Amino acid sequence: MTQSATATLTRTIRIGVDIGGTKTETVAIDADNNVLHTLRRPTGFGADEVLRSLHTVVSELRGTPALDGLPVTSLGIGIPGTVDTATGLVSSAVNVGLGSLELGALAQGEHGLPVTVENDVNAAALGAHHVLGTTEQSRSSAYLNLGTGLAAGYVSCGQLVRGASGAAGEIGHLTLGLLDEPCPCGQRGCLELVASGSGIARQWRGGGRWPAVSLFNDAAAGNPEARSIQQRFFHGTATAIRILGLTFDPASIYVGGGLNALGQPLLTGIREELKKADARSPFLAGLSLGQRVSLVPPGLPIGSIGAAIAGSTHVHTPQPQQQR
Repeated sequence: MTQSATATLTRTIRIGVDIGGTKTETVAIDADNNVLHTLRRPTGFGADEVLRSLHTVVSELRGTPALDGLPVTSLGIGIPGTVDTATGLVSSAVNVGLGSLELGALAQGEHGLPVTVENDVNAAALGAHHVLGTTEQSRSSAYLNLGTGLAAGYVSCGQLVRGASGAAGEIGHLTLGLLDEPCPCGQRGCLELVASGSGIARQWRGGGRWPAVSLFNDAAAGNPEARSIQQRFFHGTATAIRILGLTFDPASIYVGGGLNALGQPLLTGIREELKKADARSPFLAGLSLGQRVSLVPPGLPIGSIGAAIAGSTHVHTPQPQQQR
């Protein structure tokens, strides 16, 4: 047998799928977490359509010439909603129209692979930790998801921290009173009301398809209302960063989610707000939180990569994951 043939036989891949409200993304990664191939397809709404989207994209990926028949060892799935990681049961995934679905069992039956299902924010946290972290940062990291809502994921020594009930990272529902309005969770003044895409959309009625983009453009052009809302957003996001730093003290804090497409202006605004707090507090200044914060590179599929990593570890802990 030739050396190349031996390499082909011994090289295995893991598949990860990130099911979102608009798209289902899947990747194949090797043992070193290198992305070999990726596919994106629209996500259907409701149980039947979600399953159809999942099965189609996984089957397409496995059949692509780029994988050249390499053996697949596992399938990991990240999805919003409440996830029982022990059984693969998903419930309350309202963004994709799921009430309750035995996603793990159904996926395993369809594709004949060991399947792990994980909350999508936790999967992204795992992906960011393993792909973006350096050797020095490998012990701990936090991931802040700035999307429609606000939530975080924690990784310690390479493992997710879920908490006793799966609520670890639900910092968006801390009632800090930055905007004293009712939150869909039933409380008032939640952090998510200002530091999220939905929070921006509730406050800003500018033109364009994407309220956050419109807000940033108008703020840059000098619109006083836009600047006020943007400043509140930066303050709320910096508050979330401080919460992560003071409760978990991670070596790295990665900012991802849909709003990270705002790019450098987002990172600059967050760091400027952190500097203001540092100037008032030598204690906070000593933590250097601004130096720990970075954006997930645009286009990097950390959600599906993290799902693939979660699938290969087969960590089964019967702790439900909360709605993100």
